[in-house]
Amino acid sequence: MSEDPYQILGVPRTATQSEIRKAYRKRAKELHPDLHPGDKKVEAQFKALSAAYHLLNDPEQRARFDRGEIDASGTERPQQRFYRNYADTDQAGRYTSGGGAGEFEDLSDIFSDLFGRGRGGGGFQARGQDLHYQLEVEFLDAVNGARRRITLSDENTLDLTIPPGTRDGSKLRLRGKGAPGIGGGARGDAFVEIRVRSHPVFQRNGDDIEIDLPITLYEAVLGAKIEVPTVSGRVSMTVPKGSNTGDVLRLRGKGVKSGHDPAGDQRVKLQVVLPDKIDPALEGLVETWRRAHPYDPREALRRAS
Repeated sequence: MSEDPYQILGVPRTATQSEIRKAYRKRAKELHPDLHPGDKKVEAQFKALSAAYHLLNDPEQRARFDRGEIDASGTERPQQRFYRNYADTDQAGRYTSGGGAGEFEDLSDIFSDLFGRGRGGGGFQARGQDLHYQLEVEFLDAVNGARRRITLSDENTLDLTIPPGTRDGSKLRLRGKGAPGIGGGARGDAFVEIRVRSHPVFQRNGDDIEIDLPITLYEAVLGAKIEVPTVSGRVSMTVPKGSNTGDVLRLRGKGVKSGHDPAGDQRVKLQVVLPDKIDPALEGLVETWRRAHPYDPREALRRAS
């Protein structure tokens, strides 16, 4: 990415992190490849936008870019500039500070400490910069594990394994997939931060899964055996007679399996749902039952207040 990342995102250099994220989300929605299938120009713009965001969204990388230490692709700028800054000064003051010759070590020793010496002689080496990416994954892919293909900053693609039980905000380390080193130094690593999309049915709480399950009035009163969705597929569950809204049933081992730990549970919170339209038969039945069996569910509430 050779363009200015601030220009790509359309924000000033003084933009806050929140403004950068907001600008990225807006442009990403407009340029997402799924909305422009086969359009290589838009695909290239989306890649450039993602690379600009990954650079500026990391405060440390953004600060290094602003200081000129790395370029817009996140690659370390040539370290030889450091040498030239000294070489352009007069001979007497080239490797010393204004405070005296003993204040700093010899420059060659400084380079040795920072970058290490080349194996063949006195050349200097530096490990490549670590690169940072973000990847959005579906909720069930994070829970059950999946493989996804990502595009690196050098346009190469990589198949990434998402382990089962991956949490939102987790970082996966890809050794040797960062920026190339200097002077034959080792490549840096790539870190992929996983952002897990929300799910319309499931919610994660630790390694437990929680869902709200609607049931009918007659299932609540009479009990029933019903089908319940879980992160690993549908299962059968028994609703006890006399169940009520707010009752929680537990499906053991139907939660998230992370590493070597046992799988969590799925907690099913019942919600008694009346039919959309109350017909005369139901109304008459309830009215008859009310007269014969009056009760007050708010009695304890009144006593407590």
